[in-house]
Amino acid sequence: CSSMGKLQSKINFSTSKYSRPEQVEEASPAPAVRRYSPAHTDAVTSVAALTPELCVSGGKDKTVAVYNWRSGVMLEKFMGHQREVTKVACALQSSRIFSASRDKTVMMWERHRSPGPSQRFPGHDLVVTGLAVSPDASQLCTGSRDNSLCMWDVETGACGRRVFLSLRQVTHLCWVPAEPYVLQSSEDKPARLWDSRELRVAHTFPGKQHVQTYCDVSQEGFGGEGPVSGTTLWDLRQTRSRMREYKGHFQTAASCIFLPKGLGLAPAIATSSHDCMVKLWSQDSGGLSTAFDGAGPLAALAACDSATLLCASFSTGIHVLRVSRGKGLELQEVGMF
Repeated sequence: CSSMGKLQSKINFSTSKYSRPEQVEEASPAPAVRRYSPAHTDAVTSVAALTPELCVSGGKDKTVAVYNWRSGVMLEKFMGHQREVTKVACALQSSRIFSASRDKTVMMWERHRSPGPSQRFPGHDLVVTGLAVSPDASQLCTGSRDNSLCMWDVETGACGRRVFLSLRQVTHLCWVPAEPYVLQSSEDKPARLWDSRELRVAHTFPGKQHVQTYCDVSQEGFGGEGPVSGTTLWDLRQTRSRMREYKGHFQTAASCIFLPKGLGLAPAIATSSHDCMVKLWSQDSGGLSTAFDGAGPLAALAACDSATLLCASFSTGIHVLRVSRGKGLELQEVGMF
């Protein structure tokens, strides 16, 4: 993510005795922030939507939690990793949940069953940093700081294919909706599109100046714009050049997601950063629409419905942010757990 200097406007405090006082519009009162029991006892590293009301999260406390963010109720908690959870992933409306960890393993958990893992996926030599599950939850793709990608059969736990990437430490993976492709960001700066059937590179997007820490694909997949990697938007239909860049964070952009369509809102992209900010950007113009200033470095984002974003924090749990339309897009914190 490219940083840019702060812009400060000069304020003129002088007034004329003949000038009419400016009318100041009263701001609508901010909604009260509901504080629920925390999902984790330490930093939250990853969050994902399971249903419009439920989310899955992983943390430094080595646990995976299923939480109802509307009611503030913890539904299930899974324990089994030996070190902190780095990523969580799930197919929408599925009972299967996947988690990656610094203990070099990936585990599958099934809701309403034993609290222990129902499947383990060992095989990486270093921390697992990328995790993507197919829409039918039958295949799993993982990436690691050991510079490898693995494709797993969920039912058997067997690694069907593995490729090594020279000096390409994986930072994030995302499955393209309704397609057999996986998008990958890495520390060598380019983003890559992989064909999961053969685990080969189908396309490489041009490298950027900075490390690409995250990637996402719009729900339209090849039928719409996407993916976004770091803070750059590409079109999957025309992969030769980038479409747009979003510049404004002062530190590493840790997450970027497409905002679901709803509320009559124009297409938008949300980003979170270690600079403690969540920002919404106009997908069409690239302009900044609104921002939220949180406490502590912010990690992953998840969109649970068309009007709600969840943001994981290293120090303050998970923030529930409401997206609404006033004179423009507005972003307000309404809950925390």
